[in-house]
Amino acid sequence: MTDLLPVGFEDTPKNSPILIAGPCSAETEEQVLSTARELSSYGVKLFRAGIWKPRTKPGGFEGVGSEGLQWLRKVKDETGMKVATEVANKHHVEEALDAGIDLIWIGARTSANPFAMQEIADTLAERNSDVHVLVKNPVNPDLELWIGAIQRLYNAGIRHLGAIHRGFSTYGKHLYRNLPQWHIPIELRRRLPQLPIICDPSHIGGRRELVAPISQQAYDMGFDGLIIESHCDPDCAWSDKAQQITPEVLNFVVNSLVTRDQHYTTENLTLLRQQIDQVDNELLEILNKRMRVCREIGQYKKEHGMTVLQTGRYDDIMQSRVKLATEMGMSADFMRTVLSSIHEESVRQQLEIFNRR
Repeated sequence: MTDLLPVGFEDTPKNSPILIAGPCSAETEEQVLSTARELSSYGVKLFRAGIWKPRTKPGGFEGVGSEGLQWLRKVKDETGMKVATEVANKHHVEEALDAGIDLIWIGARTSANPFAMQEIADTLAERNSDVHVLVKNPVNPDLELWIGAIQRLYNAGIRHLGAIHRGFSTYGKHLYRNLPQWHIPIELRRRLPQLPIICDPSHIGGRRELVAPISQQAYDMGFDGLIIESHCDPDCAWSDKAQQITPEVLNFVVNSLVTRDQHYTTENLTLLRQQIDQVDNELLEILNKRMRVCREIGQYKKEHGMTVLQTGRYDDIMQSRVKLATEMGMSADFMRTVLSSIHEESVRQQLEIFNRR
């Protein structure tokens, strides 16, 4: 994929971050138009609203459906804003295109379904549409599935493509509604460097007070824009009210963000990067030395009838090393991930020794 076009519009200045804003759901015509008018007054050019809302369980508000497309049409006619909504199947795509929707996005549940993605890609190809398409990351942290969804659209001839990072579902209590796992969109950027990536701080955070810090982090990491849920009366929203902010607050958040110059010379970083390269080589040498010791331990276990896994020992290592790492200023989660990967490789190498005859 070398000729992907940016998800920019004529109203978005070149090299400026893209901002897409609007309510989670289109609820009433009055709510849609009121929110759009206020956002437009603050200079927002791309208006979003969910028309069909996939819900985890039946019985909740699942969107107003096709009627809401006409409200988005009124937004275009009255404010001149471009409009965007989510689609999940052939029927949605056809109705959105007929209504003149400028940008469609594909949600996390749909992007995880290759059959649905192929249906959407085929429909867009049949209509020979040049609509802009954004693909949200799948619910689970599966980069290949995310890339596969994008490839299906690309193979169908769609070139106005981009990705939305909305975080990944998890269990238990966490700071975020969906864990950002920033390394995954970073790897997506490495694999597809020309693909624009938009951050969705509303869904990552799940709480309106997290929208600003997550947005700033996305800007600091070089994301191409933001898609933020904004409602004229968030506390009365019919869906996801906790993560929506008013247009006034959105304007404050956006104007408070610090954008970085990504084109600034990096000559002054050369020596520091050389040090990084040297340290990385040293790390590899140390890891290789550790694995040699692990293989010797594996041979000893095999000769003395011991099992490969010694959970007590692993637990002790995990606790002591994580404690030491946090004292050095590293995060506990980071160190657990590192130790887990090292342990997994150690077990794999010891199993190879056990399987030798």
